[in-house]
Amino acid sequence: MFFPLPSDLTQNRPKMESFRGFRMWVFFFMCLLFQSGNGFYLPGSYPHKYGIGDELWVKVNSLTSIDTEMPFSYYSLPFCKPEGGVKDSAENLGELLVGDRIENSPYRFKMHTNESEMFLCQLDKLSGDQFKILQKRIDEMYQVNLILDNLPAIRFTKKEDYLLRWTGYPVGIKIQDVYYLFNHLKFNVLVHKYEETNVARVMGTGDAAEMIPTIDKEGSDKPGYMVVGFEVIPCSILHNADSVKGMKMYNKYPSPIKCDPSTVAMPIKEGQPVAFTYEVTFEESDIKWPSRWDAYLKMEGAKVHWFSILNSLMVITFLAGIVLVIFLRTVRRDLTRYEELDKEAQAQMNEELSGWKLVVGDVFRAPTNSALLCIMVGDGIQILGMAVVTILFAALGFMSPASRGTLITGMLFFYMILGVAAGYVAVRLWRTIGCGDQKGWISVAWKAACFFPGIAFFILTTLNFLLWGSHSTGAIPFSLFVILILLWFCISVPLTLIGGLFGARAHHAEYPVRTNQIPREIPQQKYPSWLLVLGAGTLPFGTLFIELFFIMSSIWMGRVYYVFGFLLIVLILLVVVCAEVSLVLTYMHLCVEDWRWWWKSFFASGSVAIYIFLYSINYLVFDLKNLNGPVSATLYLGYSLFMVLAIMLATGTVGFLSSFWFVYYLFSSVKLD
Repeated sequence: MFFPLPSDLTQNRPKMESFRGFRMWVFFFMCLLFQSGNGFYLPGSYPHKYGIGDELWVKVNSLTSIDTEMPFSYYSLPFCKPEGGVKDSAENLGELLVGDRIENSPYRFKMHTNESEMFLCQLDKLSGDQFKILQKRIDEMYQVNLILDNLPAIRFTKKEDYLLRWTGYPVGIKIQDVYYLFNHLKFNVLVHKYEETNVARVMGTGDAAEMIPTIDKEGSDKPGYMVVGFEVIPCSILHNADSVKGMKMYNKYPSPIKCDPSTVAMPIKEGQPVAFTYEVTFEESDIKWPSRWDAYLKMEGAKVHWFSILNSLMVITFLAGIVLVIFLRTVRRDLTRYEELDKEAQAQMNEELSGWKLVVGDVFRAPTNSALLCIMVGDGIQILGMAVVTILFAALGFMSPASRGTLITGMLFFYMILGVAAGYVAVRLWRTIGCGDQKGWISVAWKAACFFPGIAFFILTTLNFLLWGSHSTGAIPFSLFVILILLWFCISVPLTLIGGLFGARAHHAEYPVRTNQIPREIPQQKYPSWLLVLGAGTLPFGTLFIELFFIMSSIWMGRVYYVFGFLLIVLILLVVVCAEVSLVLTYMHLCVEDWRWWWKSFFASGSVAIYIFLYSINYLVFDLKNLNGPVSATLYLGYSLFMVLAIMLATGTVGFLSSFWFVYYLFSSVKLD
């Protein structure tokens, strides 16, 4: 152990004091983040204290189905509406893009007050259109999604001694060609007693956060409660239509209601009245407010995630061994032998050169469609940076499901900001290929700003027309389309051009060897080189296909995905595998005197997108086999195509940049004329 002398302590006192101050600030910041009493909570929003008897209002989200993947408004079905009319809740950009439409509902509770046989409303007669739309939504297995204090309603069912969790409840059920409607809801609200009385009260969870300091009066010991759970049991009850005539909302139903989820009794028929009722019970729970999302975020199959990481590490170790052999046994050995020879021996050896040393005059020859390559690499940097930063913030808890839409909003924000990196990389690579020529850099930067967003807008617009035609809430409103276009041209494009300006002014990478005027003829290969390139994508796919299943299930099966820590590790491993695969294949091509490595290094790792798209088709056929109609299948394939395009650009960029570094390092050590 090292003990500093007194003179060292005197000299280093300012540094030690500054370090101690920095450490105190870090400690203070961590205390602010993670103290459990009156601090901030991650993940989630802020606690809301309710007094006994305070009103709690349930909100409704879009109806969803894993059979159609098209959300619809809650009030597109003949449900009871609030007395004051339907009002939309404030929604962020991410919520609108994923199809969430949060609205108020007539379901009203009073904190810590049990209520039963609460009457909502009665529809006098089901019209023909209402009857048909209910039948269709029941056939398509649509779920009703309710929200209380930012918590989605959760439903528990038992299957073979296993307790299954579901968010929301089905609209109804079909038994022997008869359609039954769930018209009675039994709610169970879990509450936890508010323990701190002199802390800042926070109003509005999820939708709006407004800090309101509270000063309790002396002698006031009025208890407060926080909502920590929201459970629902749907029932089908046959009400007496005559007995509820003239009843107002929130009146007591005249007869007892027994909610038994195992039986159904309310068949729907055209021209028949339908009454809606509910009941609510409050139950005190030991669940703390910061832990109230545990029921939704319980990680299942942790061993599978660890197996995925172990599998990736084995692939990385195998490829790292190949790379090590290339560097230590082949490249280093050849270079050392070459440096030890005298000039005459070097000249004689030059005549006997073979393998990668023969393409020294062609290895940096500009590739075909070099501008397109620069644009794709720039966009790949932008997408990869967005993915890394977003997943990192999500792993730290800043983008939890408690704050709906923040993940998509964060991705858009980081993508726009990283336009600077896209412009810089694209233009600097363009200048490097052009040996320092700045001509045309504005065009490259402009195309980099429009290439991937343009394709994305084309795909999303096409899919949006399908959603508009189906009257789905998943359709992006026209006003939001205008906002996205303004964000693109007013923020993303200018930032990309600014990055291009920095790239034009930066010093370009100078090639270590000169390029011959006449291209060298490439020997005829025994097998097509592109076949090897396309097959290389299997290794990166092997590192992520297990995690890909959980992500696909989250997107298309309505499951909550929150293992972003695992996803961050898998992303890092994927980057390493892509770099190694591309590097090895580039060396193999150079060894057979094929100097056209630029595009091949990009697609060697980018070809993983092909296997992801094939996996998406497999998932559609075997896991989403109940998907109804060509519109739903087109939506699925369209979004999958958009996803694999982004993955191809990101992984291809990793492979190309690693190969460029390898080739630059390799030939900078060679001294050939």
